[in-house]
This record gives sequence, C-alpha cells and structure tokens, in this order.
Amino acid sequence: MYYGSLVWEYIKNYLKTRLTYRADFWVEVLSDLLFQATNLIFILVIFQHTDTLGGWSEAEVIFVYGYFMIPYGIFSCFINLWGFSERYIVKGEMDRVLTRPAHSLFQVILENIDPPSLIGSFVGAGIMAICWSQLGIPFGIVELLVLMLMVLGSVMIYVGIYTALTAISFFSDAPTGILPLMFNIQGYGRYPVTIYNRVIQVILTWIIPFAFVGVYPAAYFLDQNITKSFALLTPVMGMIFLTGGILVWNYGVRSYRGAGS
Repeated sequence: MYYGSLVWEYIKNYLKTRLTYRADFWVEVLSDLLFQATNLIFILVIFQHTDTLGGWSEAEVIFVYGYFMIPYGIFSCFINLWGFSERYIVKGEMDRVLTRPAHSLFQVILENIDPPSLIGSFVGAGIMAICWSQLGIPFGIVELLVLMLMVLGSVMIYVGIYTALTAISFFSDAPTGILPLMFNIQGYGRYPVTIYNRVIQVILTWIIPFAFVGVYPAAYFLDQNITKSFALLTPVMGMIFLTGGILVWNYGVRSYRGAGS
C-alpha cells in the first residue's frame, strides 16, 4: 500500500508537469513514432532486395519487430536512467534520495517515468496483430497469457541489464558510461539471430541476452526452428538478470559516499 501510494503521487506530479508543457509531450510522442517508423522502413527496404532473411519471411521479421516494441516501450516508460550519473551523482541528488525510506531504485525510477514511450508498445501490439492475421497464427487465451509472460520476462531483462550498468555510476562519474553502446547492441534482438555468426548468437543469448527481448519469445508463435521450450526461457532469464541488476545496484548504493562539499 505504501509503495502503491507513492506511485500514484509521482504520476500526479508528472501529469501536472505535462499539463503545463503539453507541446513537449506531443513532440516526444511524435519523435518516438518517427524513430520506430524509421526502423520499420529499414526492414521493408531490406525485403525489397530479398525474399527471406535467414529463413524468415517479411511478415515474420515484422512480427518479431512488433513484439520487440512492446517490452521496449514499457521499459522506456518506467526505466529512464540515461541521465542518472549527471543528475544523481554529479549534482548530488542521490543524497536526497537516500534520506527517504523508500528503496532508492524505486524512487529514481518514479522520478524519471516517461509515459509517452508507451505509445511505442501500442504500435508494436498493432503491428503484431496485423502480422498475426496475415500469418494465420491461432490466437486464444493461452496465446495471450504466454505473450504476457514473454513480455514480462523481456522487460525484466531490460531492467536488469540497464540497472546494473547504471549502478556503475556509483564508482565512476562518467556522464553516460556504456549505456549508449548497450542501446545500440539491443537493436540486434529485433532480427533473427540466425543471420549472425555463432559468436554473436552466443553473446546475444547468454551474455547480453537481447535475443530474449525480441526474436526468441516472438518465435514461440512462429513456425521456426527455435523450440518452444527455449523460447520459454525468457521469464527465467528475466528473473536472473533482474535479480542480478538489483544486487549490483544495492552494492553500488552501499559503496556510495555522497556528493561531497
């Protein structure tokens, strides 16, 4: 109840701010949609020159991209940590956060929520729905529940990875660290892993598991040579990386010594 009330208070504060600067809200929504449209157009251009990509048809690759957008939109809405180092470490706002009883990560997340990013999730769901119909994939309550489970697992992977990387800021005052690099790497998860060499496949599966935020869970619903049992590892990987990310964050907080004078 305590944390639930905090969520509501933070959301009210966000709405008050956005109602004051409404144009900024719509500009952000538009820019996000244009970014997603650019990626989709890139896929369409590729299939102007080939019929398949690593054995995947155009509709299947777009289906994977649609899935990729759903957990990414949810993650971007609630885990907006790009400016963490500059705001909380360099400017010392982490000291303020640590004087409050709520968990520090929970506070940082709610202070930086970005609801316009959820538009991308709805667009991704629409893309999936169109491809779902074109591919003739059966859809029922079981498929819906599995999809929700997969999305939850993918979001947890995002949160775990980026929370751990953000926690590096407790030991270094670099403004962005390696987050931009990781942002570029995550894009590989929206394409079939079979188009990459074996080393990259292993990295995207077991080391930096961005294949589980796109192609693997989406392949559960497609007729591809990726077993359903392997795709169902998505929530397991999510739990592992989320737990690891929180542990790294907690260790960083314990090592934090304040902004100084």
